[in-house]
Amino acid sequence: MTNWKIEDFEVPEDSEKSRFHDFALPTPLMQAIAELGFEYCTPIQGRVLPFALADYDITGQAQTGTGKTAAFLISLLTQFWENPLQEKPALGCPRALILAPTRELALQIEGDSKGLARFMDERTVCVVGGMDYQTQLKKLERKPVDILVATPGRLIDFLERNAISLKYVETLVIDEADRMLDMGFIPDVKRIVYQTPHKRRRQTLFFSATFNDDVMRLANSWTIDPEHIVIEPEHVATDTVDQKFWMIAAVEKDQALLNVLSNPAAKRAIVFANRRDQTHRVVKYLKSKDINCEALAGDVPQKKRLTTLNRFKDGEIQFLIATDVAGRGIHVDGVTHVINYELPEDAEDYVHRIGRTGRAGATGTSISFVSENDAFNLAPIEEYIGEKVQCTLPDDDMS
Repeated sequence: MTNWKIEDFEVPEDSEKSRFHDFALPTPLMQAIAELGFEYCTPIQGRVLPFALADYDITGQAQTGTGKTAAFLISLLTQFWENPLQEKPALGCPRALILAPTRELALQIEGDSKGLARFMDERTVCVVGGMDYQTQLKKLERKPVDILVATPGRLIDFLERNAISLKYVETLVIDEADRMLDMGFIPDVKRIVYQTPHKRRRQTLFFSATFNDDVMRLANSWTIDPEHIVIEPEHVATDTVDQKFWMIAAVEKDQALLNVLSNPAAKRAIVFANRRDQTHRVVKYLKSKDINCEALAGDVPQKKRLTTLNRFKDGEIQFLIATDVAGRGIHVDGVTHVINYELPEDAEDYVHRIGRTGRAGATGTSISFVSENDAFNLAPIEEYIGEKVQCTLPDDDMS
């Protein structure tokens, strides 16, 4: 498509929605957006892009599945296109740094960046723990990098060996800041931020699903007069996902789950449990019933986790049985159902779980099993999503 023109990508104006056409984005970027099937901005994209493209610092409150990754990537790629470097940069000196708390999220961001930059020269490299250091080092030594996506621990490894320098970073993106805090990464993140240019000489885009006092202190220390953008979590939880809560005895959960996954309506589903041993037990049970599934949990070796996730994305695996390690930042198109085999102990994780379906305007179904063991987790979920849930008996068609 070498002769592609913006006129080839027609999207009607809509007074209630922003179009990507409305932001004067580079033609190669618009071509990628068209091929990815994007037409209208999600709410956070429509609100972030005007400020990010104008070099404002941003603090954004939004759940996964709202399109914030594309929002900051589109801004980065546009700014690089409009402000090309006058001379070839040194190896290992990125123009943008994106910090993410988990390998899965970092790899997802890398994939999204490569998809958006497919018709541009900008290069994205991802460095994460649990994968071969030398392989990642070779990618950095091969040619200059524009966007570096990293988890904190592995990035510090590279910094300590002087394989990466952050002194030329123009934009710093911190994604899932609350999860960074929960996972104890903030001391590492502080070390990293101090190696970037002063906040007056860089743009900072700071995203978090929640903004408690601790997160606000971090945001205030790393940004200057940021535009604060809030996308309410209940919009994600309730508008695009049909939520069902089934009263069911604990001993009946396996059969109920089998019935749901055997229904043709469940084309692709993620089943969440709270513990790793539970995921493996459920997988063993389902496989004994000829259900095409695999486990995605913290004790599964990283290489196998990535292979499993890719096979799920490609449709080779129909169902994932996961702990909350898979609950954030993983975008898999076409997930029709999320089943909470157990209600999460953290109400916020409920929203992240069901956000795996009904993403970015699509619709989906979540089914939560509520047994005598889960009931005490129900009230915090109701408070968090801002509505009373109705517990019913399982549907007759189990879908």
